[in-house]
Amino acid sequence: MFSLTAPASLANNDLPDLGTAAVNTFSLEKETVFGDAYMRVIRSSAPMLNDPVLSQYLTELGNKLVAYATGVKTPFYFFLLRNDEINAFAFFGGHVGVHTGLFLNADTESQIASVLGHEITHVTQRHLARSLEAQNKSSTATIVGMLGAILLTIAAPQAGMAALATTQALSTQAKINYTRLHEKEADRLGMQILVNAGFDPNGAADFFAKLATRYRFTTSPPQMLLTHPLTESRITEARNRAAQYPHQYVPDNLNFQLAKSRIQVRFSSYSDAAALSLFDTQLAKQKYAFKNAALYGKALALFRVDRFKEAESIIDTLIKEDKNNLFYIDAKTDLLLQRKANEQAISLLENQKRLKPTSQVININLANAYIEAEQPEKSISLLEEQIFLDKQNQLPFFLLSDAYMKTGNKAMEHFAKAESMALGADYKTAIDQLNFAYQLTEDNPLQLARIEARIRQFKLAEKALEALK
Repeated sequence: MFSLTAPASLANNDLPDLGTAAVNTFSLEKETVFGDAYMRVIRSSAPMLNDPVLSQYLTELGNKLVAYATGVKTPFYFFLLRNDEINAFAFFGGHVGVHTGLFLNADTESQIASVLGHEITHVTQRHLARSLEAQNKSSTATIVGMLGAILLTIAAPQAGMAALATTQALSTQAKINYTRLHEKEADRLGMQILVNAGFDPNGAADFFAKLATRYRFTTSPPQMLLTHPLTESRITEARNRAAQYPHQYVPDNLNFQLAKSRIQVRFSSYSDAAALSLFDTQLAKQKYAFKNAALYGKALALFRVDRFKEAESIIDTLIKEDKNNLFYIDAKTDLLLQRKANEQAISLLENQKRLKPTSQVININLANAYIEAEQPEKSISLLEEQIFLDKQNQLPFFLLSDAYMKTGNKAMEHFAKAESMALGADYKTAIDQLNFAYQLTEDNPLQLARIEARIRQFKLAEKALEALK
């Protein structure tokens, strides 16, 4: 990693720093509350990816960029949605969503990083809150209506957009101009983040130009181009900004290409045959960024069509070259569990855990291996640790419910189910699960008190969510 300071011409802030203006109507505390509510609705209504390998990769990439951002006032949470459309978005509380389509269309990690840097700036400069603050001349009811409309847009896009249109107080021209200021600021500060984090400043302009060329004559551009219009001047400005930074060769990252291969095989619209053909063609014509990424993609495609021995042969070769790569370790685990080599999978993962004790990929895979090997009691502490480290992740709760079911602890099985349902904003069913847990709990006053407290909390949260809508 290397760090570059922006040239004087860029550091002079030739655009107004919108993030320093007062945001009185909408506090950071409110942002956190609304961000949590919106995230729960997204989990219940959008195709979120609970894939530990991709989640850890995206989180590490996002956090690398956040480390070079200024004005960070909230934690960041990066998540993936399974959607081939090119899009990324940011909202309250440091939440940044990325469509898998962004990976499918990006050529390098710097291109993905440029989009993330842009969205991170929307958060640090509080652009969404500032858009609401722009409604300050209208009544408080209008601002509340805007917040509810955003929530509705997430849950039911057509109804939400209609509601949003009826509560908009500013003129169309004023809205466009304000958005353009935000976009310019996000482009400018986002590039500073990009470069200081060690990425290619041309990543933004290259990706802009690629999208502009691809969708120049289409009548239905992707959502990202509707919310982030790509004018010729914007692409030129990105090129000019990049040119002002010292030239530095930035090689592409293998893990990005591995993530892209994983998405192409497991989380895209490719058919079984198309996925396998894609990587066979890359390898035959030697048209790839990294040969190992193409081999990894082929192994996943072979796994997908039940050609497990061929897939494992490729993965074993890749592991010999890079024995600690999490993409390879995850694939090897899947292959071992598929052929019921549970103890071998556990041994592999326990050795990796000594090297990476907090890795989501290792701990989730190890917990799952324990459950598959009929050792569910060993998975419980692992999963509870993961929940402590990432309270927004539903996957550990799903596995924890399975683990408790296999140990015969019905009360805790229902408790874990309740927590996962609450993360998806289904408070009513979550409360039902807690009532089951209460009825099944015997001679444990502390656990009964804990269940009662969660029931009260979920009832309050349900009322708050209804008030938002």
